[in-house]
Amino acid sequence: MKVAVFSAKRYDRAMLSELNVGHGHALTFQEARLEPETVALASGYPAVSIFVNDQLDGAVLETLAAGGTRLVATRSTGFNQIDLHAAARLGIRVTRVADYSPHSVAEFTVGLLLALNRRIHRAYERTRNGNFELDGLMGFDLHGRTVGVIGTGKIGRVFARIMAGFGCQLLGHDVAPHPGFETLGGRYVSAEVLARECDVITLHCPLTQATRHIVNGSFLAQAKPGLLLLNTSRGGLVDTKAVIAALKSRHLGGLAIDVYEQEAGLFFQDRSSDIIDDDLIQRLVSFPNVLLTGHQAFFTREAFGTICATTLESITAFERGEFLANEVPPPG
Repeated sequence: MKVAVFSAKRYDRAMLSELNVGHGHALTFQEARLEPETVALASGYPAVSIFVNDQLDGAVLETLAAGGTRLVATRSTGFNQIDLHAAARLGIRVTRVADYSPHSVAEFTVGLLLALNRRIHRAYERTRNGNFELDGLMGFDLHGRTVGVIGTGKIGRVFARIMAGFGCQLLGHDVAPHPGFETLGGRYVSAEVLARECDVITLHCPLTQATRHIVNGSFLAQAKPGLLLLNTSRGGLVDTKAVIAALKSRHLGGLAIDVYEQEAGLFFQDRSSDIIDDDLIQRLVSFPNVLLTGHQAFFTREAFGTICATTLESITAFERGEFLANEVPPPG
């Protein structure tokens, strides 16, 4: 089957080409994101594969359908970048990667927490410049601290298990509580209680209308002073302006994010020689207690291999008219 692969970086091309030997699809790689300006590149392709920052709104999907596209295979777990109502109306089926290594994101989140708390990133820059002063690098013991996990799915529970090993108290918040979290010693509470009692809060929930800006000004006002906030899920979970205000007031103790609500025009690109006109992200990186990475939490050999393999398997199943195990169901 002819497949147009968008947002295709060097590592996408290498892994997909290697794994495609067993599938035999005709893959055409496009480094550009799929959006209104590039959708014409998909004309004549029955299937397209996309990533997290591609833009498949109603208009783009209309053009895809007119060009013969009948399958959208996103190389991600989340699918908030796709208008599912429009896809269903147009007869376009959507698949995702429902499951890949939860350890990749959970372990990376722990790394961000340790770096943020103990100022490892600042110490690294200092020592490279011959500065071995410790002033400004003091953190706190995680042992005995209270860690809040918003979203206790597979990734959230792996993170919680690691934190339990550190000797932390665990609080959780989820619309669908999981007994596995409680087995770890976790206790489910309301978002308000979690904000008030936690020293660390991490986000591991999908981006929906209900969770958009779940961390906002009201949430942060209730938070314990000095809170460390982590987000390796979706940028839209956090109200960036509210976070900046909390950092400026010194109420928020630190922020570590691997995602950003306006990341689409920035992440997965080399912008080091450009003038970045996004004032919010420029303000964020100016804080000494902010650690920002470019959506790499998923990026391990194990996780990336599963993502590519699952995507190709979905395309093959579609081509053969077989059951799509990873199909995103049309909205009710």
